[in-house]
Amino acid sequence: QLQYHAGLASGLLNQQSLKRSANQMGVSAKRRPKAQPTTLVLPPQYVDDVINRIDRMFPEMSIQLSRPNGTSAMLLVTLGKVLKVIVVMRSLFIDRTIVKGYSENVYTEDGKLDIWSKSNYQVFQKVTDHATTALLHYQLPQMPDVVVRSFMTWLRSYIKLFQAPCQRCGKFLQDGLPPTWRDFRTLEAFHDTCRQ
Repeated sequence: QLQYHAGLASGLLNQQSLKRSANQMGVSAKRRPKAQPTTLVLPPQYVDDVINRIDRMFPEMSIQLSRPNGTSAMLLVTLGKVLKVIVVMRSLFIDRTIVKGYSENVYTEDGKLDIWSKSNYQVFQKVTDHATTALLHYQLPQMPDVVVRSFMTWLRSYIKLFQAPCQRCGKFLQDGLPPTWRDFRTLEAFHDTCRQ
């Protein structure tokens, strides 16, 4: 009777092809490879114009643009007297952000923007992590200028980093930190543990 049931099971399994089974590996290898994403290369003048427009949009935010490596832009964004952000860009695509305190040094010993060292303060390390998450949220390869504007609008919400209470618990501090998370749509402030 065991042989009978094993034979039935074998017959049923052979009738249904599983996508990831060993006998299907040859079929998937014949598929066309996925096209690699192409990055839109925009002229530096266009990038400069977009950054200048964003700089004029937000009076409490100053943006200094430099091109130490030729075409790649690096921004030093100063948000009031709260924080400074180094934004590394490739064309109009943001590659990396580093958030530091307003009084922290953002330059290396040779006078270049320091894109590798993190802030000495835990609050700005958290904001750096949230900014990296925001970069993943604001993805629209067809309209990179909208992405940069949306990211800068989100970043501007940190002007009240030390003044805004958490929208969920109503407290200013939790575990010694202000609410460092900003909602991507509403820009409301939340503590890390309160946002979930």
